Amino acid sequence: MNNLIPKHIAIIMDGNGRWAKLQGFKTRIRGHEIGVTALRNTATHASEMGIKYLTVYAFSEENWSRPKSEIDALMSILIRSLSSELETLQKNGIRLNAIGNLDNLPRNCKKELQETIKATSSNNTMTLTLALSYGSRQEILIATKNIAKQVLEGTLKINEINDISFSKELSTYGLPDPELMIRTSGEQRISNFLLWQSSYAELVFLPVLWPDFSKEHLEDAILQYQNRERRMGKTSDQIEIKE
Repeated sequence: MNNLIPKHIAIIMDGNGRWAKLQGFKTRIRGHEIGVTALRNTATHASEMGIKYLTVYAFSEENWSRPKSEIDALMSILIRSLSSELETLQKNGIRLNAIGNLDNLPRNCKKELQETIKATSSNNTMTLTLALSYGSRQEILIATKNIAKQVLEGTLKINEINDISFSKELSTYGLPDPELMIRTSGEQRISNFLLWQSSYAELVFLPVLWPDFSKEHLEDAILQYQNRERRMGKTSDQIEIKE
């Protein structure tokens, strides 16, 4: 691999349920449990490769419509993993962050999450952001309402509304936009994830189910990213001249 490593990678971790079914498990829960291991390994590899930001779609706003038994199991797995993975985060200098409607999380989940975020706040090798109870359309609507309120209150003029002022109202404010977005399981859509932020992200869709995602799959996605020409609205000739 060459030195063109993306600063920020976003991942839609898809395929836990299908993996569990293919393995012969009666429920999808085992897939979610093994998915935690895949996330631990991926975060560790990413930090070792020099990636500064990793954002993963852990639980969408729409996931609340799943069966209560699965949601309860997911929340239980979240609590256990936050506690058990703290040592890994500290060892690798990974700072934990979270975005989404966190008030929707059960009280014990939110408490464990806040404690882990606080415990890793001084780590600076990589920032791992969990998107929990997250939906990008909802995020954009909230940002729009906040902008409208500021205009009504006179603290913001209409001609001051731009990419920068709008981005300040998003839950990802302070994070750079992802250059690479990966989705596992073979599905080819971004499912309401980082719609504003991924405007110029390179999209890589891999057939592997998330529990089987490995360092080799991460490297493959980065290699695909490296082999693409990121013009950002310019022409190929302009890119060549700049280089």
